[in-house]
Amino acid sequence: MTPEELARAEERLRNPAPGSRIEAAQNFGIDLTLLIGQLRLTPAERARQMLEVCQLAERVRGAARKRKP
Repeated sequence: MTPEELARAEERLRNPAPGSRIEAAQNFGIDLTLLIGQLRLTPAERARQMLEVCQLAERVRGAARKRKP
């Protein structure tokens, strides 16, 4: 995504057009600033974050299994 495309996307997310799907998502309670943060990352950075979250989930799941009586 070019800096210009990112700036346009951020503007649309920060100030959604009335009646748009983005406005509907915002009204539903979706935190659009999280999406903006993800858009600022490179695809490799997003993939790395996703992998870290998956690894954490696996560790938590493993710890929960060990605690069962």
